[in-house]
Amino acid sequence: MLVVSDLHLGKSERIARRGGMLLPPYETTETLTRLSDEAAATQPTSILCLGDSFDDRNAVASLDESHTATLQKLQAGRRWIWIEGNHDPGPLGLGGTTLAEFREGALHFRHIAATPCENGEISGHYHPKARIKHTSRRCFMADQKRIIMPAFGAYTGGLDWTAPELRRLFSDTATAYLTGRRTLAVPIPRIAQTQA
Repeated sequence: MLVVSDLHLGKSERIARRGGMLLPPYETTETLTRLSDEAAATQPTSILCLGDSFDDRNAVASLDESHTATLQKLQAGRRWIWIEGNHDPGPLGLGGTTLAEFREGALHFRHIAATPCENGEISGHYHPKARIKHTSRRCFMADQKRIIMPAFGAYTGGLDWTAPELRRLFSDTATAYLTGRRTLAVPIPRIAQTQA
């Protein structure tokens, strides 16, 4: 199974539609190309998208024909699961199955991490990034109970790995796995203790 989170397809179109700054409209092509490359490299029988696959509901209707064709090609012969996100709740009308959450064996997939957490939770939503030595890299954050995945989309920002709303979800033994040409495992900085 190939699991990706936070594709945010159609982000530049959504920003332009709402009167925001104009961004080059290439993020959907870049994101789908990366997804196609990962699928070709791993040959999964299932692809699971962990929510916020589209930047909003209208982004689905605004997809270029070539992007729709790419998604259809990726879905062909595979089980495809869309998990609902806060940006794209409800059925997407693009094939596959849309669910609020999904279980596979001991793993529980959802868009936003639950509190408290059960063992085996995998989620997205926060787009974690780690800053080390003047470099910021997307990262997976993990401890004994859960994994929070980085955003897969080309135009997605990220929440710093030390942000309290992200850091409080993990134990003091948590690790960040920084993505890039070489994966780098780094202990997540502990939350500073307040003095009484």
